[in-house]
Amino acid sequence: MFEKLSAAWQKAFRNLRGQGRVTEANIADALREIRLALLEADVHYATAKAFVERVKARTLGQKVLQGVNPAQQFTKAVYDELVALLGGQTRDFSLAPPPARILMIGLHGSGKTTTTAKLARAWRQNGKKVLLAACDIRRPAAVEQLAALAAQVGVDVLRPLPGETVPDIGRRALRTARETLADIVIFDTGGRFQMDEPLVEELQALKAAVEPKNVVLVVDAAIGQESVSVARAFHEALGLTGLILTKLDGDARGGAALSIASEVGCPILRIGTGERPEDLEPFHPDRMASRILGMGDVVTLVEKVQQNFDAAQLAEFEEKTRGRKGGLTLEDFLSQMRQMKKIGSITKLVDLIPGLPSIPQEAREKMERESGIQMKKNEALIQSMTPRERRHPEILDASRRRRIARGAGLPVSELNTLLRGFRQAKEMAAAMQKRRRR
Repeated sequence: MFEKLSAAWQKAFRNLRGQGRVTEANIADALREIRLALLEADVHYATAKAFVERVKARTLGQKVLQGVNPAQQFTKAVYDELVALLGGQTRDFSLAPPPARILMIGLHGSGKTTTTAKLARAWRQNGKKVLLAACDIRRPAAVEQLAALAAQVGVDVLRPLPGETVPDIGRRALRTARETLADIVIFDTGGRFQMDEPLVEELQALKAAVEPKNVVLVVDAAIGQESVSVARAFHEALGLTGLILTKLDGDARGGAALSIASEVGCPILRIGTGERPEDLEPFHPDRMASRILGMGDVVTLVEKVQQNFDAAQLAEFEEKTRGRKGGLTLEDFLSQMRQMKKIGSITKLVDLIPGLPSIPQEAREKMERESGIQMKKNEALIQSMTPRERRHPEILDASRRRRIARGAGLPVSELNTLLRGFRQAKEMAAAMQKRRRR
């Protein structure tokens, strides 16, 4: 996400390097680049204009601090204003006292039901007992879709009974949540292709029946400026407490994320970055600003590693890199590859690594394809080996290599490439261990 915006802003910052002072003359081109980048990202004209004026007022005529060049000082001003534009501080759901009530609303196609299941999964992993209430009684198969997703993430779902109205379902779900000591009940409501009076009345009746502290609108980020109009209309009708932006992985512009919080006056709570159950992230304005400006997001990267890597396996792997427990084997190599797959695609990870977000989208997609293909090849080759061969690759003579390659359906050259990479990894681990001892 934000590839075009990041590239444009990096160009603006480069043009300021070597200047001794931030003046109106030398920031004019940079501000023009930023304004154009915002407009191309589908940010509303008034928002883009106000943002540029605030950056100009913050930086104009400032003396460059010792050890800080104008580009760095200008970047800091842009970063601060960008954090403010995105909502300022991190916000979250109100989950006390139990059962916390989450009213999920949105138009058809926004990803509301899928997002409901993603939230349930995340809270369940944090030890919360979650109940989903199927309050969409008009869309065909809506209840079945929610029930299937609930089964996937391991939570209960309350289905509507014949003749129940939406408020009736909400009240029964709330009673069930209290009886079963559920911590959170999420109401998955009906949607429309556009906002209309019957939809608003139904949602208002459900809200009155269950009195939720959390009224959350799920918005498709790819619809750009229209998302602001949708959110503003729902906010006026229902009093939103938060927003969730979905499909950010499919929108290189990101205008919705930049406009919606400030224009609607409602915080972004989560962002959807893919179709997998785990592809829902807390929204941190400061971290997102870092990503947009090409600074990466190391904190989120570390969190992803901690969430997806098995701590015991990671500790054992570290012990082996230090030359203990018999050293690294191809089984360890395979285990680490599988752990890496859990973190996410390379095209998403590059946004989190400082210096990499400027990689063009075409290059990212090529990296993704090639790394995925190579990982599958390596997995097939290692699985074609016997347990002894995986633990002692030094015994792999020409005959064994031909047999392994044939079993994986690959040429011997692919196996040789894998073994060469494994050998280099072991040598690197040994070199790091030597440096630790010094």
